[in-house]
Amino acid sequence: MMGLLTLSACASWRNPPPKDPEALADYKEANDPYEPVNRKMYGIQMWAYHKVLRPVGKAWAWVVPKPIRNSIDNLNQTWNTPIVFFSDVGAGKSRRAGDAFMRYVINMTIGGAGFFDVATSLGYPHHDTDAGMTMATWGVASGPYLFLPGLGPNTFRDAIGYGIDQGLSPINYVPRGYGLLTFNWAYNIAGTLGGFSNSIDAIDHVERDSLDPYAFIRSAWQQNRASQIDTLRNDHRATVPDWYN
Repeated sequence: MMGLLTLSACASWRNPPPKDPEALADYKEANDPYEPVNRKMYGIQMWAYHKVLRPVGKAWAWVVPKPIRNSIDNLNQTWNTPIVFFSDVGAGKSRRAGDAFMRYVINMTIGGAGFFDVATSLGYPHHDTDAGMTMATWGVASGPYLFLPGLGPNTFRDAIGYGIDQGLSPINYVPRGYGLLTFNWAYNIAGTLGGFSNSIDAIDHVERDSLDPYAFIRSAWQQNRASQIDTLRNDHRATVPDWYN
């Protein structure tokens, strides 16, 4: 009896493939066989957004001046640059890895430990690469779409990549004591608040104007993710930067 209940519960997590050819094509394009549970997770995320995250993000934007918020965003981006560097190396993109390395060195020194983005003005703009994208260039299949509370849109591959990224993030190796634990917490909290604050208008717009916000977010994320991976895969620039030639 318990086994039957377990099987029934697992079946409710998935949408079985439809038999109609047109519907089946849409099903495969969405890559969301776990849509029932994903929608529940999305509902939990949006409940937290409206009850906690949006008010806190609004308060953060109201209390903290924009120049300071920009500096915190720069700090968060700079301290995550080693993730970009190692992911570029893993993808075999030496030019991108070199640009990420130079960006990290410049912003950690001239940019005051990352509070100021000096590297962009010196010809090293930010670019995104992560372990999930690197695995995609290796031919690792994405697996089904997932919506994970706290992380948002994802896939099996990208969820594993996120775990790898955390292992590559230097902030996770800040030693404890001497006030550094306080810095670690402050860094993560400030970065999270900044992310919520920057996303409020976009999320509100989607909820207001989309007939199905969940489906819209899924489609937009999948298209953006595919574009990021294609950009990484097709980056065949020479190793040395343009100014060196």
